[in-house]
This record gives sequence, structure tokens and C-alpha cells, in this order.
Amino acid sequence: MKLGRLNHVGVATPSIADSVRFYRDVMGAEVIREPFDLPAQGVKVCFVDTPNSQIELIEPLGEGSPIHGFLAKNPAGGQHHLCYEVPDIHEAKAWFEAKGAKVLGEPRIGAHGTLIFFVHPKDMGGVLTEIMETPREGH
Repeated sequence: MKLGRLNHVGVATPSIADSVRFYRDVMGAEVIREPFDLPAQGVKVCFVDTPNSQIELIEPLGEGSPIHGFLAKNPAGGQHHLCYEVPDIHEAKAWFEAKGAKVLGEPRIGAHGTLIFFVHPKDMGGVLTEIMETPREGH
């Protein structure tokens, strides 16, 4: 397993609309994708393109969302996770597990339409880490 490209930084927010205004008006973002619901993950997602990566804005879809708990502790929102690409998600999962890292659940379809899983922050230097299979159709 080899560290792949940083695909995105996940940022939890109580309001994607407010965050979009911030990234557009304060940060000068020029390409902001349309928000969409990802009910299987319990979130609404919006991608902000940067020259070399993306910011993934994440808003909870109700109280059952994993982001709801994060925002309860961080009401203004903040960095939630980092996401790295790998060529083979199953090989990466096996590699992390062989290293003793706690993989959170089985691979599932993420916001980019490819398989993902998360690795517990205690095994990743304190950072919740998403591992995603490299998208086949670009980023």
C-alpha cells in the first residue's frame, strides 16, 4: 500500500449554504459543485474545487447523522477528516487491518461514487482518515 493523492479535506458545517458563501466570497473559490444528499451516509455534501484538491462540505441530514455528533461538540463546524486515494480499496483495507489499524466498517460507496472506508483517528495520528478508491472518471 502506498499513500495516494490527497483527494479532499472534509469540513463539517451546520449550513452548506453559509459555507458556500464563505468559500466563494472570502476564499475566492470559483468552482463550487451543486450540493446533494447522500442518505446512506446521513449527510448532504458539496464539493469546492481547489487547484490541487477539493474541500468536501458536509452537513448532517438529521439527528441520526454522524456529523450531528461532531457539530454538537463543534457547533461552528470544522475539519472532520482527510481523504486519500488508493488504486485498490480492498487491498488498502487489508493492509490497514494487518497493521492493526481500526477500520470503521466495510467499504461502501462514497460521495464520489467510488468505494470508501474510514480509519479510526487513534490509529492515524489523531486524524479521522477516509480511504477512497481512485475515481475512474477524473475528480
